[in-house]
Amino acid sequence: MKKFLQNKKLLTTFVVVIVFFAVLGGSVSLRNKRNTPLLIQSFGNDVVALGARIINVPVGLISGGLTNVNDILNAQNENDYLKKQVTDLGQTKAQNQALRAENKQLKAAIKIKNTLTDYNTIIASVVSRSNDTWSDVLVIDKGSASGIKKNQAVMSDGGVIGRVIEANAASAKVELLTTTDKSANRFAVQAKASNGKVVHGIITVNSDSSLAFSQVNDNLKLKPGTAVYTSGMGGNSPKGLLIGTVTKTMKDQFGLSNLINIKPAGDLDNPSVVSVIVRKVAN
Repeated sequence: MKKFLQNKKLLTTFVVVIVFFAVLGGSVSLRNKRNTPLLIQSFGNDVVALGARIINVPVGLISGGLTNVNDILNAQNENDYLKKQVTDLGQTKAQNQALRAENKQLKAAIKIKNTLTDYNTIIASVVSRSNDTWSDVLVIDKGSASGIKKNQAVMSDGGVIGRVIEANAASAKVELLTTTDKSANRFAVQAKASNGKVVHGIITVNSDSSLAFSQVNDNLKLKPGTAVYTSGMGGNSPKGLLIGTVTKTMKDQFGLSNLINIKPAGDLDNPSVVSVIVRKVAN
């Protein structure tokens, strides 16, 4: 005990501990007896509460900001996914439309092959079409190596759309019926009038790019709906290929002959598959 009292550090520590517990016990006893806490206790509580509030505010802001950023990133990812789904849906729809159109043209090509017993057909795909010559020329993926020759008739969707003007080894150029080239080799055509008489002429192009049956060698008028076919006169174009149907008949600008407007039977706007007509017997 004497050694303990002589050790000042140990004694001081002991006294401090006793005082701390005494103050703590006294403050608890006073808190239970008082309606309001002691001033020093109230001050300490306020300091602790204020410190906690000061710390919680930036922590809350940072936490809320991180939550908002995460929500934005999730929304962006979801938006990108939905955009991709919409794009894929549009591409699928466009592909289906293209396949349906191509299927229709292939069926028409098969029908041509089955009905034109005196001719062979070469099925080809359209590979290019320039915007500045849209109504004049298109290029197909078959050429002289496949038996294609100049002046052979070309059909799409059941009707004539033009003729071959250039045959390369693996490709060919097709001049369309709607070409504005004045030097173009026009199709010689014919139609049967209501009295049974056959009317002959050639296919030309009106100022509005529509087709016309002109240079008619008879004053007979053709009724709307009358079918117009190739006459087989000249070139490698066989007889009996459907050009289109009559829409109306009127006089030409000189009033000398009939000018007959034709609705084309073939797909001149967007052909993807064509049939090149090859005669079994050459002229």
